[in-house]
Amino acid sequence: MIQGIYPFVNIETGYVPSDHPGIKCENVPMLTHKGIWAAVDGLAARHGLSASGLAKKAGLDPTTFNVSKRISREGKPRWPSTESVAKILDATGSSLGEFVGLVGDDTGSAGPFRIPVIGLAEAGSGGYFDDSGYPVGSGWDEVAFPDINDPAAYALEISGDSMNPVYRDGDIIIVSPAASIRRGDRVVVSTRSGEIMAKQLQRRTARRIELKSLNPDYPDRDLDVREIAWMARIVWSSQ
Repeated sequence: MIQGIYPFVNIETGYVPSDHPGIKCENVPMLTHKGIWAAVDGLAARHGLSASGLAKKAGLDPTTFNVSKRISREGKPRWPSTESVAKILDATGSSLGEFVGLVGDDTGSAGPFRIPVIGLAEAGSGGYFDDSGYPVGSGWDEVAFPDINDPAAYALEISGDSMNPVYRDGDIIIVSPAASIRRGDRVVVSTRSGEIMAKQLQRRTARRIELKSLNPDYPDRDLDVREIAWMARIVWSSQ
């Protein structure tokens, strides 16, 4: 249990006493394995973070909440420790009631929609996208997002200062391969040489694509359309 903070809830067994005055227990779902992980993802999304970003914010190892760590090699469910839950609540200024409100049902489907996420710097290393710019492979983490109309949407986590002041280190951007693209939109572009960048679409013709850098300290790009593998619109960011 989360001793000294929320001693009335046993996160690891899902027990919530029916007579606790601080929570309306008729509205509290059983804390199932899938449900509580949905709450961790939901808390991260509420604060514009990936699961790894939430762990870092709480002073935990960045891999603490990785999807790969939620099931053991023997196929047994692994639960987040009560200490780690206490730390993410403290780091985000959230109450246990808010956390429990994010708990999903036995399928983990309540609340936010879960989409794949990876660092923008990693994305260009190959194997993460198909030829049309849709996410593939097993190296993706997941982030919870309230709602999105594109089932192929994915998230990228910004690192470094190359996109300041529009996007800063640690920001999450949501990219939709299905979204239409117009001049002035912010986009993620992949070149056939494997480079992946986030820019603003300045101009597009039958032969050329002009991209404006989000950071004035970095050069704009003017590319032949034959150099472009795919381009997708950024539809949301966590700023």
